[in-house]
Amino acid sequence: MAWTGYQIFMALLLVTTGTVNTISTKWADKIEAPGKNGHVHLFNHPFLQACFMFIGEFSCMLVYRLFLWCQRRGTGPPPAPTQNFPAIIFFLPALCDMSATSVMYLGLNYTYASSYQMLRGSVIVFTGLLSVAFLRRVLVFYQWSGISFIVCGLLLVGLADILFASVGSAYDTNSIITGDLLIVIAQVFAASQFVLEEKFLYKHNVPPLLAVGWEGLFGFFTLSLLLIPMYFIPAGSLSGNPEGRLEDAIDGLIQISNSWEIALAVLLNLLSIAFFNFAGISVTMEFSATTRMVLDSLRTLLIWAMSLALGWQSFQYLQIIGFILLIMGTFVYNDVIFRPFLKKHCCRGEEHPQSEIEHSNANETSPLISGSQACVPVCANN
Repeated sequence: MAWTGYQIFMALLLVTTGTVNTISTKWADKIEAPGKNGHVHLFNHPFLQACFMFIGEFSCMLVYRLFLWCQRRGTGPPPAPTQNFPAIIFFLPALCDMSATSVMYLGLNYTYASSYQMLRGSVIVFTGLLSVAFLRRVLVFYQWSGISFIVCGLLLVGLADILFASVGSAYDTNSIITGDLLIVIAQVFAASQFVLEEKFLYKHNVPPLLAVGWEGLFGFFTLSLLLIPMYFIPAGSLSGNPEGRLEDAIDGLIQISNSWEIALAVLLNLLSIAFFNFAGISVTMEFSATTRMVLDSLRTLLIWAMSLALGWQSFQYLQIIGFILLIMGTFVYNDVIFRPFLKKHCCRGEEHPQSEIEHSNANETSPLISGSQACVPVCANN
């Protein structure tokens, strides 16, 4: 079936905003501007950047309220009924989201944007392992096979980074290893977020946009409060500000006010995460989670291509091989290869395609403000 104009627009919006999110964050990291003491230095403020990201997530709640208002005025399909739920259930997932985003942004300061995006694929490995431990889920052969592909891809991406550093680049070997490890460690928090969402949030049938909004709200206020003690914690070599603090939000805000480029990068990051979450949920509802995976893979490829075009890194063939293994592992783990092949050749005409069932159900109510898609992680940040 041919894509509609709306579907094409949402697919392009997903790829574009996802690419802008990572590129704008890395761009801000590479800009120098005067800080609070007049000292010109790089904008190295990962925790402050994470705060802006949460503002973008919170804006999804405003979009949800707008859709709800339009539907109550009779300009759209009626929303599906949702259960009453305590908002505090979003606090633990928000803490995991906050930890994952902050550590990832910290790691991004020490490695390449393309590696940052590729290494985030390790979240599937940790999600699978945590779902076995806490959700009592049993992983079947093809899922373990997918995890094996992903691990091999991660090793190749990391090896490519180290080899690239050894032949001369903006980062030395220790910096690359530190950044890559921080990004992989962050995926433990991201996987914990997905498991918590599945265990506690989906049973309440929470609309995805509303869930993202609540997590953005809790994440923003929690991290904003933590910025106060971070100001007094010495961080040594992990600190990028002149006074060696874990995070100097005052210095970061002054840098933003002194540089329109940093301000633009931060604004693009904020807007892109909001539209990325909205587009991601829309694509999943209009097509399937499989289509979203394909588009997300295209986003990673675009980030890598832009990094090369901007001169942020040089070409490494090992990185391409690692990326291909990561994509293969993702598709194998999510059962995009084995079961469809068996259905096509062994079960023709015996059952209704799942994609058609999902598509027909999605047309009954508005998916953006209903909780009907519980199988999809509600927060697909950055």
